[in-house]
Amino acid sequence: QVQVVETVGGLVQPAASLRLSCVASGPSFGTYAMAWFRQAPGKEREIVATNWGGVTTYHADSVKGRFTISRDDVKNTAYLQMNSLKPEDTAVYYCATDGGSGEDYEYWGQGTQVTVSS
Repeated sequence: QVQVVETVGGLVQPAASLRLSCVASGPSFGTYAMAWFRQAPGKEREIVATNWGGVTTYHADSVKGRFTISRDDVKNTAYLQMNSLKPEDTAVYYCATDGGSGEDYEYWGQGTQVTVSS
């Protein structure tokens, strides 16, 4: 069983930056695919960014150029650096991992609220 724990998000002003962190347990973190999802009020959950193999990444078009996913395999930690935040980025952000299975993202964090508002 992989435990996933995210840091607390917060309330920030438009154009500000915020970094989310996510720690996933287990001795094989380097093999885990890591991802960030988000769900805004009244909307379906959407994928924001993924990282697997430490090199390959994906960023949704809505965040490309503003958000960056990264990881530190020594610390068992994945990050989501969010720059130039917009009100439409307001959502609950979730970290997830496949635990190294290469299949679905079956392990999820509890979610953290990010609110972008002036």
